[in-house]
Amino acid sequence: MDVRNNRRDTTGASVITANRLLDGRIVWLTPRGWSEHIGHARVFDNADIEDAIRQAKAAPDARRLVGIYGVQLDPSAAGLSPLTVRERIRAFGPSVHPDFAPVETSDVH
Repeated sequence: MDVRNNRRDTTGASVITANRLLDGRIVWLTPRGWSEHIGHARVFDNADIEDAIRQAKAAPDARRLVGIYGVQLDPSAAGLSPLTVRERIRAFGPSVHPDFAPVETSDVH
């Protein structure tokens, strides 16, 4: 089993991610290779993700990657969005990204 994501449900869907060895960029497996955008990622049923991870690790382009693993998707999200905060930060930007900033309220002094 993919030990990096032990929160994966037996149902639902996941995508496969890694880091590019050359520059450390986060990449997502697509139907035609790897992309820096999660929106291009190929979606796998969780029942099939372990085999897909094995195949991705065995592919020739895997030599240019480190840390290939599966990421569970949030079933209630519109579009491709990881279930965990850690993976959402990896997918959409650092924790200082406006989507992850605390909400400011006018009644706080």
